[in-house]
Amino acid sequence: MSKALVIVESPAKVKTINKILGARYKVTSSMGHLIDLPKSTLGVDVDKDFEPKMIVVRAKQKVLGKLKKEAQGKTEIYFATDPDREGEAIGWNLVPHLAVDKTIYRVVFHEITRDAVLKAFKDKHQFDQKKINAQNARRILDRIVGYSISPILWKKVGSRLSAGRVQSVALRLIVERERAIQKFVPVEYWQIAVLLRKDGAAGVLEAQLEKIDGRKADLKTAEEAGAVTRELGGKLFRVSAVTTREVKRNALPPFITSTLQQEAFSKLGFNAQRTMMVAQELYEGAEIGEEDPVGLITYMRTDSVNIAAEAMGRVRDFIGATYGREYLPEVSNKFKSKKMAQEAHEAIRPTDVQRSPDSIRKYLTEDQFKIYELIWKRFISCQMAPAVFENKKVEISAGDRYLFGAAGSTLLFPGCLSLYKSADDEQDKQDLAPYVDKDILQMTEVKPSQHFTKPPARFSEASLVKTLEEEGIGRPSTYASIIQTLVLRNYVTRERGYFTPTELGCLICDLLVANFPRIMDITFTAQMEERLDLVEEGALDYVTLLKEFYGPFRQELDAAMGSIEKTSVAFAKPCPVCQGPMLVKWGRNGRFVSCAAFPRCKHAEPFPTGVICPEPGCGGELVERRNRRGGVFYGCHKYPACKHISNKLPVSPAAA
Repeated sequence: MSKALVIVESPAKVKTINKILGARYKVTSSMGHLIDLPKSTLGVDVDKDFEPKMIVVRAKQKVLGKLKKEAQGKTEIYFATDPDREGEAIGWNLVPHLAVDKTIYRVVFHEITRDAVLKAFKDKHQFDQKKINAQNARRILDRIVGYSISPILWKKVGSRLSAGRVQSVALRLIVERERAIQKFVPVEYWQIAVLLRKDGAAGVLEAQLEKIDGRKADLKTAEEAGAVTRELGGKLFRVSAVTTREVKRNALPPFITSTLQQEAFSKLGFNAQRTMMVAQELYEGAEIGEEDPVGLITYMRTDSVNIAAEAMGRVRDFIGATYGREYLPEVSNKFKSKKMAQEAHEAIRPTDVQRSPDSIRKYLTEDQFKIYELIWKRFISCQMAPAVFENKKVEISAGDRYLFGAAGSTLLFPGCLSLYKSADDEQDKQDLAPYVDKDILQMTEVKPSQHFTKPPARFSEASLVKTLEEEGIGRPSTYASIIQTLVLRNYVTRERGYFTPTELGCLICDLLVANFPRIMDITFTAQMEERLDLVEEGALDYVTLLKEFYGPFRQELDAAMGSIEKTSVAFAKPCPVCQGPMLVKWGRNGRFVSCAAFPRCKHAEPFPTGVICPEPGCGGELVERRNRRGGVFYGCHKYPACKHISNKLPVSPAAA
């Protein structure tokens, strides 16, 4: 009997799935997209209902040739590409090349385990045309925007630039945040704390001034704070109220793509790309001991917090047996996915809760262990009972005018926090138990402190991903590539995970906002995501969606071609070769300066800082450079003769 052919996306899955399916099947890999739009042209016929001109990717022609040979003599082909819209399209695009005269099936599994794979083949079905239409619409939409606007940037600003339907909106968020920081004017304010002692009680109680004459304390100057401080010296401090209440802290939902990226950055310092690469490895499978290779987590590109019934049963059994019945809620915890949650249909979780991180640590890399531990702990904790705190508030009057407060909490039952904590879950260590109503307290110290309001924080990888998700911009599976593109195009720099727009990034953002207001509008971009979801639901025809978008976009495009003037940034010094003007330009390694007469004069040099190299006797000038992750550093222009590198620009006189 002829073997059936099974096509997956990644070669890392082949061995594992082949062992699960056995001798009747031959498993091979497409290695991602084999059929795609051409890189050199738009590849979309806008006059023929946006018909895509799909071609075989040049670098994948040998892979397709191999698949054709594998398909010869096979009567059945199973497409087991990833369980999302993109995976659906990858498999569907191969059908005309491999399976015209064969029986084809689509199989979908969200974890690479024996039970999940065998069940998927038992539940084989046909391709979902609505998913394919939604993916085609997204791909064509992104291609039209990128391939139409980017050439304008090349002509008007410089080469190696790009625009994107989602990428450019993400850039706008970063630029607008930076400008808010620059415009921010700090406002001075003062706080006053007092240290109080109760006879017979150990230690002191620290309380904060909360109200003056029944209104919120609002001290703006040192003079105001000094006046209050002096007046407090003669006041009687008395406990005026003690309130206690029990508070429950519910479990956090299991991870989806965006929250995994956020937590991996916050807890581990991983950027989004690193997180997704490691998660992919855990999903595709690892050899752990004498077992066959097995997938350790479910599919990691998802925006759904659903948990399969079987997995729910296993985790509840595990919690009851490992932690005790008191840690198990009577009814399983339910979480609501955001509106229009698509892609995969289950949260990111371990495929087997019995595989604790420590039990398989020796089989994993350090990065794999850290990400697996994060996922495992978050999943177990999501089905645990709430943590219970006792919150206590002590109010203290100082005479008739001033009211101070001290708050603290005591953990009564750890519940879900026994496994997964955030920084906000730390207990207040101040013991308020000794203080009761009408206690007389003695003041031992007054502590006025000056403060200033702070500007909004720059976007980190975590906060940018969170904002993109909350605003409904793009898909979680694309966030890592969006961030990487912004860095590689020199639109932003990334310092310790935080983004600062470059001069080029601000220039591009302003140009796009002025000429393509719809594309750069956050609300419009989010609404487009919702309309793409309607295509997948079958409620909207994808050609109709593209036509509605393209008409107004074409008008903006034509207007921009005529109105945008060529933009250049002049450099202060003349060209040392021809004495002509120099321009600031941008390349893959950051800013540089080049002769305006290029290509007649080809002089170019790294962007100078005007700061002398601090190496003794060098006398060279530091120039700006960028590392592969988008961070800026400064190196001597005499490299490799002088190999000085500085992460920060030292202060020194300008080079002569």
